[in-house]
Amino acid sequence: MSSSALADSSPRAGAPAIPSMRILVLVLGALTALGPLAIDMYLPALPWIARDLGVDLGAIQLTLSVFMIGIAVGQAFYGPIVDRYGRRGPLLIGMGIFVVASIGCAYATSMKSLLLWRLLMALGGSASMVIPRAVVRDFFNEKESARMYALLMLILGVSPILAPTLGGQMLGWTGWRGIFWVLAGIGVLCTATIAWGLPESLPKAARSTGGVGLALRTYAKLLADRRFLGPALAASFMLGAIFCYLSGSSFVFIELFKLTPQQYACVFGFNAVGLIAASQISRFLLNRYTSWQVLSVTFLIAAIIGLALLGVGITGFGGLPAMIGLLFLMLACAGVIFPNIAALVMAPFGESAGSASALLGTLQFVIGAASGAMVGVFHNGTLVPMTAGIAGCTLAGWILLRTLVRK
Repeated sequence: MSSSALADSSPRAGAPAIPSMRILVLVLGALTALGPLAIDMYLPALPWIARDLGVDLGAIQLTLSVFMIGIAVGQAFYGPIVDRYGRRGPLLIGMGIFVVASIGCAYATSMKSLLLWRLLMALGGSASMVIPRAVVRDFFNEKESARMYALLMLILGVSPILAPTLGGQMLGWTGWRGIFWVLAGIGVLCTATIAWGLPESLPKAARSTGGVGLALRTYAKLLADRRFLGPALAASFMLGAIFCYLSGSSFVFIELFKLTPQQYACVFGFNAVGLIAASQISRFLLNRYTSWQVLSVTFLIAAIIGLALLGVGITGFGGLPAMIGLLFLMLACAGVIFPNIAALVMAPFGESAGSASALLGTLQFVIGAASGAMVGVFHNGTLVPMTAGIAGCTLAGWILLRTLVRK
């Protein structure tokens, strides 16, 4: 989205005034990047962390799954909080928790302490995943929301390119602990951008006045609504495919294909280009097709790619080039799917946008964490656990879209 397009974006009817579109994009973009950085930056270091803490690689992969669980739980917590108390205050508190926990990870001396700090890091960082979606919904209508989500997806795609590259380089400079010090510094910068440039997007008159009971009833209502549940589950399994990739990629590329951490970071970044490019192509597709049409075709392509990856995993046919190429295409499908499906999920639920955003994130990260954990649990020294997980998740996403989501 160009600068002029940003300036001309139409706000949702009745939405609060947007003081500066460019500043809003800057702040939301920084927050959107935080989660991927926390997930991806330390991936090249996983074998080194395992050796340093005296555990095997399958065990250290649990630090990723624990982070996903923390993200899921944290998002469920923040949903009703931000609908009742606004967006800005809870976001600042979450960032403070993230910074403290990142420093704790840097000082961890055992697997147990690292898992604990990673969990707390996720609980704080989950605010940066729930609240930007709700802020976009506060300001924009469905079509403009999809375009804004696509722009944020561009930032989401750049982050995985930079994160493992930076993490791989830092291994030689500071060791794996320095990665968490950098994450703490990024958390401080995000906190400063919130304090400087993010206005409160939820007026007091529009806030929820209920307590825990109302929050639970809101979640139950959303889960019973096919407009929410269908696309939310489909999106969750697509994210599950990505988490299978995240969980298994360091072993597959570094241990099996014998790439260096720096080479792995380059491969990781190349695959993320698919996510970036496709997310921007999605904006132009919306000029000609509906979100449903775009999603229907893209999910089918993703399922076919997932099955092809499983074939490579079982037979070894095509080797490293086939693995990289198919993963590139899988992430490209994700780049089209996520902005469209986020807009589809959020559009009908303006009065409970925070809860809808939180529940969407919770479902995504519960399924994602479970999928990523299965890659570690069934770790057998081959390509099969990662590729089977990706195939199962993409196929499940396509089936759910076809059966639960109305046109």
